[in-house]
Amino acid sequence: MVTLPNGQFVENCYLVADRGTREAVIIDPGEEPAMFLAELDTRAWTLRAIWLTHAHIDHVLGVGAVKRATGAPIHLHPADRALYDNAARQAEWFGLRIETLPEPDVALADAGTVQVGAYRFDVHHTPGHSPGSVSFIGHGMVFGGDVLFNGSVGRTDLPGGDAPTLRQSIQRNFLSLPDSTILRSGHGPETTIGVERLTNPFLTGAYELD
Repeated sequence: MVTLPNGQFVENCYLVADRGTREAVIIDPGEEPAMFLAELDTRAWTLRAIWLTHAHIDHVLGVGAVKRATGAPIHLHPADRALYDNAARQAEWFGLRIETLPEPDVALADAGTVQVGAYRFDVHHTPGHSPGSVSFIGHGMVFGGDVLFNGSVGRTDLPGGDAPTLRQSIQRNFLSLPDSTILRSGHGPETTIGVERLTNPFLTGAYELD
């Protein structure tokens, strides 16, 4: 597993690989696709899929370039399709330009699974930050997009955000995991569910999630 912070949003793109088969997936290819593709080339990994935790612009800026270079199928939850299809408008809000994104190939569904080599992850629909946010959970870790961070939680003031829904997603899908579970978020350093349960001010009640 390789973490690749990138771009002006300092978004975490992840490469997850089965070192035996040398097959890999990319999670949330953001603003610097040349970096991601170079990392794949350096490690001689073959990209099998593009998994998107959600469709906010900082998580999809590199989708087109990665798709063209590898042909890997794009996995997206249908509830974020409107955000995905309006990526160009999202980009304009930040003074950026983006090409029309390729059509998603695979519709992610709650309680489904995704796989790279011998490694299988459960797909959990975790809305609140966006309508179609998902998290990939397995092998003692969770790739949670922008739902829960080290010391914080995802924004709910963007289109499609909803604080009560986010709170429910965290309670049901994150706090039910073992304390030792490693949380790899869309921004910032990794942490564990146990640490966040004890210290995250949005989970301890020190700050109100709204």
